[in-house]
Amino acid sequence: MKTPNQLLTRLATALLLPALLLSACTSKPADAPAPGGGGGGVITPPVTGPSQVALWLTTTDQVALFRKSTAVLNFQAPTGNNPTIVVDTTQTYQSIDGFGYTLTGGSATLLNQLSATARAALLKELFATDETNIGVSYLRISIGASDLSDRPYTYDDLPSGQTDPTLAQFSLQPDKTDLIPVLKEILALNPTLKILGSPWSAPAWMKTNASLKGGSLKPEYYAAYADYFVKYLRAMQAEGITLDALTVQNEPLNPDNNPSLYMTAAEQGTFIKQNLGPALRAAGLSTKIILYDHNADRTDYPLAILADAAVRPYVDGSAFHLYAGNISALSAVHAAYPDKGVYFTEQWVGGPGNFAGDFSWHVNNLIIGATRNWSKNVLEWNLAADQNYGPRTQGGCPNCLGALTINGGSVTRNTAYYTVAHASKFVRPGSVRVATNLPANLPNVAFKAPNGRKVLIVQNSGATQTFDISYRGKVVSSTLTAGAVGTYVW
Repeated sequence: MKTPNQLLTRLATALLLPALLLSACTSKPADAPAPGGGGGGVITPPVTGPSQVALWLTTTDQVALFRKSTAVLNFQAPTGNNPTIVVDTTQTYQSIDGFGYTLTGGSATLLNQLSATARAALLKELFATDETNIGVSYLRISIGASDLSDRPYTYDDLPSGQTDPTLAQFSLQPDKTDLIPVLKEILALNPTLKILGSPWSAPAWMKTNASLKGGSLKPEYYAAYADYFVKYLRAMQAEGITLDALTVQNEPLNPDNNPSLYMTAAEQGTFIKQNLGPALRAAGLSTKIILYDHNADRTDYPLAILADAAVRPYVDGSAFHLYAGNISALSAVHAAYPDKGVYFTEQWVGGPGNFAGDFSWHVNNLIIGATRNWSKNVLEWNLAADQNYGPRTQGGCPNCLGALTINGGSVTRNTAYYTVAHASKFVRPGSVRVATNLPANLPNVAFKAPNGRKVLIVQNSGATQTFDISYRGKVVSSTLTAGAVGTYVW
């Protein structure tokens, strides 16, 4: 997360978007059915007969919000001179782990405050994998508190001046009220859901400033902190929750968040190769270690760590945010170490937001941009907040707009809900990115899903235009209004 001043700077920039940008929210009751219905902004004339290609559409005027189009789209011989997106499944790239959100402590609290019936319906809409729901397949959670928890904490907090190098006081108790029960409900709906854990801070007694905000990890506690991760992973397993991966530190170059911990590349590399990596192996834990977990402008950080041959055997890959830098930087890291994964783990939407501008930016840079630059996942920050952008710690993000706004029993679906839905519903884990070209004003990305279906996500970044999708020598024509996003499935 960014500091409040950085967040307000970005919000001020967003407010300079053209006046045509619209409000960022649309509401429906928590127990309403999943998105579906008519054709929204598709201009293609209606055609009778079966459709070979399904189109799910979102328009920036919000007339269509991840709505299934009624347009009939069939492949035929090429007949015109439309811009053409060529889908080539013979050229393959990275496999996909999933799309989703960060389930913050505050998100879990809000979900757990819903009635059992409303919560069950909402979680089904989000996480169930059948055709009527959006099928979120990946979650990030905080190891201890994030800044969108109701307070800062770790699993071994002690009075000032006390230490616990054997971790005798370690306990998951702070997460047993909301986070763990909600995660169990989610896993009952989708047992194959991938979970990534990220710490915002080590216990204060391990740190140079004896505070959960800022400071660095004392070298004498490197071994104890590695054991802290082991205890956490084993305790979560005992709750029936297995983490696929962890990052060593959320935003290690940002000491201003609450909680936070500053960790240089040299410190992170030393901690991984001497402590964390060996500790996970000795414990028989297969949880992936992902390094960095910060902005794309500082690729020198993960590259410096990966250059150490003693670190590489323990590391699965590098994780990125995009509060600074360009998404193309992920490709440079992949090119340097093509055997290591690239992950996209956080991006916020600033409230109250502008739907047209925010949705367009997130689809272009994350759903399309991150995956075209080798990312195996895309995670939005954060799943849910209340009408006041809380719960949050003192100094935590003051205007992070959740994918959901939960106000009592009312649930509003916001920008990030639709951004993720355009990928998560059909680009299932195990999908493989395949080749496409990039006609002017038609950024896009395509995948072959495990069930053999082809999925093409297209954004029209220009004026209303008709274009062709070419596959195996046949084309299907479609028209998207300015700013619209379509997920095409066949």
